[in-house]
Amino acid sequence: MIPLSVPNLCGNELKYVRKCIKTEWVSTAGHFISIFEKKIASYLGSKYAVACINGTSALQVALRVLKVRKNDEVIVPTLTFIAPINSIIYNNAKPIFMDCDNFYNLDVNKTIQFIKTETVFKRNFTFNKKTGNRIPVILPVHLWGNAVELEYLMKLCKQRNIAIVEDAAESFGTKYIRGKLKNKFTGTVGKFGCLSFNGNKIITTGGGGMLLTDDKKLAKKAEYLISQAKDNNRYIHNEVGYNFRLTNIQAALGLAQLENFKKFKKKKNQIHQFYKNKIFKINGLELADLPDYADNNKWLNILKINTKIYKKNVLETIVKLKKNNIEARPIWYPNHLQKKFKSYQRYKIRNAIKLLNSSLCLPSSTNIKIRDLKKVIKVLNA
Repeated sequence: MIPLSVPNLCGNELKYVRKCIKTEWVSTAGHFISIFEKKIASYLGSKYAVACINGTSALQVALRVLKVRKNDEVIVPTLTFIAPINSIIYNNAKPIFMDCDNFYNLDVNKTIQFIKTETVFKRNFTFNKKTGNRIPVILPVHLWGNAVELEYLMKLCKQRNIAIVEDAAESFGTKYIRGKLKNKFTGTVGKFGCLSFNGNKIITTGGGGMLLTDDKKLAKKAEYLISQAKDNNRYIHNEVGYNFRLTNIQAALGLAQLENFKKFKKKKNQIHQFYKNKIFKINGLELADLPDYADNNKWLNILKINTKIYKKNVLETIVKLKKNNIEARPIWYPNHLQKKFKSYQRYKIRNAIKLLNSSLCLPSSTNIKIRDLKKVIKVLNA
């Protein structure tokens, strides 16, 4: 089987994990955790980084720290993995679903239109005209490693006192290359940025996540909450916290992975270029475009299908690939159509449905062989 996206453990992973075992620092304390946090913060240009068990927990805690409360509403794209939606629900808040642009990311223009026409600013907060509920946060997701065009949204959010929490789970290392955000990495633009180091990401800790922020007070609060909100060694807890700390073994894996990140990113570029050069020659197929305002990490490559020309739809193409031992998957099912979320507000969602019916994810592991890439193209071209 040619897998979709699997870990590439090719460096000091075993060496560092052995050190954890030898010293017996294997749980949620140990020097690898603080080293990993500092290295991530330094690489991305964030003042503070707080390691936690996964990207979902990072999102949940970020919203909690920003005082998202019951019946508040959070603007979020419908086209995304379900984690950011669940993190909103965990905080007893409600999602407002937005459409996506042609890069599969939050449609910034529609979002700005919604804020300007469907909300009102009073008492220093933005309120939804329809529901009367407060909107304290917007949660953009940088899908497939593509940066959301946040520059045009930031000014309005600042005027309206809407905090930006970035879901950068898939976009580690993606950097803006022009405009006011030039040289800023995704995850370092908003009040919080949330990373994931799941096994399928460009670098992994097996499971794991990270909160990024430039605000010391917010970082301290997040660190406090993920450690069961323990005030001192006499087990005094003045708030309800979470057992969300990363383990030393996971941090050891992450540190070794980070040492090879430049190598991984280079390979992702090569994979993307290979697909781009070959797929455009196949009638009815194209590789999804990337936004030119950022140097995107190209985590996953997205195939777009013109069914009328190619004569197969997305599911038929996935089955065809699977029969040839090639793993492919559809893109995220829009969350405003999920059973538990159908009752929540959505705004002019059209493009997400169009992309759902025309897109699938191609194998993009950093350890994929050239012969495997050729096989993918051969099967698609058959």
